[in-house]
Amino acid sequence: MKIIRVMCTGRVDPGHVLRAFSKGTDGVLIAGCHLGECNYITHGNYHALNMVLLLRKILEHIGLNPERLRIAFMSGAEGNLYAEVVNNFVNKVKELGPLGKGEGIEDESELTLKLKAITRLVPYLRLVENERLRAHFETLEEYQEFYSSKEFEKIFEELIADKLAISQIILLLQERPLSTAEISEIIGLTPSEISRHLNNSSKQGLVKYEVNQKRFVLA
Repeated sequence: MKIIRVMCTGRVDPGHVLRAFSKGTDGVLIAGCHLGECNYITHGNYHALNMVLLLRKILEHIGLNPERLRIAFMSGAEGNLYAEVVNNFVNKVKELGPLGKGEGIEDESELTLKLKAITRLVPYLRLVENERLRAHFETLEEYQEFYSSKEFEKIFEELIADKLAISQIILLLQERPLSTAEISEIIGLTPSEISRHLNNSSKQGLVKYEVNQKRFVLA
């Protein structure tokens, strides 16, 4: 488990969380003030909640259990609650097992690729969060309802899922030329999905097809 100590949860960046997972941390817990009781009157805890719910969706998308990332709200006077939350989270992480292996991802390079691909998108994720996901509700339940809604699912598929796939493809092609079938096998998407991403990336001048090698390379 990783404990990130900052003055306000609003300062916790997606990059902090992803760095922890990239270094092999099995779970990340973020604890902040109760919603509506921000010490700094910045509503940073709402920002942190948005960020955590988005990252949980991304973790699930790449095959990691979203329960590895959790946010909890409490006051500085609730020491007993803090101890209870931490103990419960530690027990949950132990139950899940080591990061990746607990989800059946045996190839460490596969997990490394997925986390690196997400990390490359952090500036973009901030933009999406600020422009499309900066919803402000009053309760935790309302946030959870939004992030499980068809509206959010549509936003995720349109703005994040495709970007994540392309990010993985670019990272793979940085290592060596690959065919559509080879990329499909590594990433776990269908050849038709990979072809669509390669075509879009080619139009953007990111990749190109080398006829002699019968493989795609970085442009």
